Amino acid sequence: MYRPPPPGPAQANVSLHTGILLIPGFAMVALFSMIEPLRIANRLSGKRLYQWTLASQEGAAVKASNGMTLPVDTSLKDLHGMDSLVVCSSFAPEARLEDATLEWLNVLSRTDCQIGGIDTGCFILARAGLLSGKTVTLHWESLPEFSGRFDDVDAVESLYEINEDGFYCAGGSAPLDMSLELIRRQHGQAMYRAVREQLILDQGRLPASRQRGFSQQSADLADPLLRRAITRMENGLETPLRIGELAKELGLSWRQLERRFHQGLGCTPQAYHGERRLLHARSLIQDTRHAITDIALACGFTSHSSFTRAFRKRFGITPSQARCQSPRSRN
Repeated sequence: MYRPPPPGPAQANVSLHTGILLIPGFAMVALFSMIEPLRIANRLSGKRLYQWTLASQEGAAVKASNGMTLPVDTSLKDLHGMDSLVVCSSFAPEARLEDATLEWLNVLSRTDCQIGGIDTGCFILARAGLLSGKTVTLHWESLPEFSGRFDDVDAVESLYEINEDGFYCAGGSAPLDMSLELIRRQHGQAMYRAVREQLILDQGRLPASRQRGFSQQSADLADPLLRRAITRMENGLETPLRIGELAKELGLSWRQLERRFHQGLGCTPQAYHGERRLLHARSLIQDTRHAITDIALACGFTSHSSFTRAFRKRFGITPSQARCQSPRSRN
């Protein structure tokens, strides 16, 4: 799915084939979020740029976490000719996992097929012994358990991770962002924008974007409007802060919103937003291997230089120096 097509004019005619292994209890929203951008790209191009085959362990229909049952095209033993395989699972991914599936994944890993996981798919790939030393992501709710069980895997809280030997996604709506990135890399910015417009999506999120906001501090505040304001701000760290729009959304004036921030947090909305952006950026620098420029964009900075200035003013060192000091950089 995420293997770059060969260079040259033939690129537009290359069709990438993805096998999708559905594990009982998989999240249907994650599956459809991954497929729909690819389907739209096929329709807009008038070509079969992408194709996919749904599979289950034995070839039987699979029940999703929402209770709906989805038929599949084939069983694992009859799944052939793929460029990539996606393991799509959600709650209790190992509850009905068969030993034969782990053996099959091991055999597949020794071929040219690229293997990835969505939502909790990394549990199955790790059980198969395929993730040692790799950087992966999965749904934030499952990260603590995964990290505790598989300490040889570098698990981070990002939307998705794509590298030469695999791809991993947090689930929910994040596969939509990952598929859009695939389209951008393989078929250019114009196709990416066209698919995004069909999805009525304002902008795609970067891989380093947060899966969730800083919910605990907002939950501890007594003022419900201030909690809403903080949640709204922290879930949109990638975009510029527009205080007037935020105040209007909450039914407040600009001054009323600033007053609530001063009373509840002792700072202005702008100062709060700036602090959270920089704290999030520092966390990404220390805990992931994303490029610093990508982290700057994911935290709402328009250039590497402006990010570096703000970071040095806040922490006394540059982003590059912070990465060098991170324990992860010494592993």
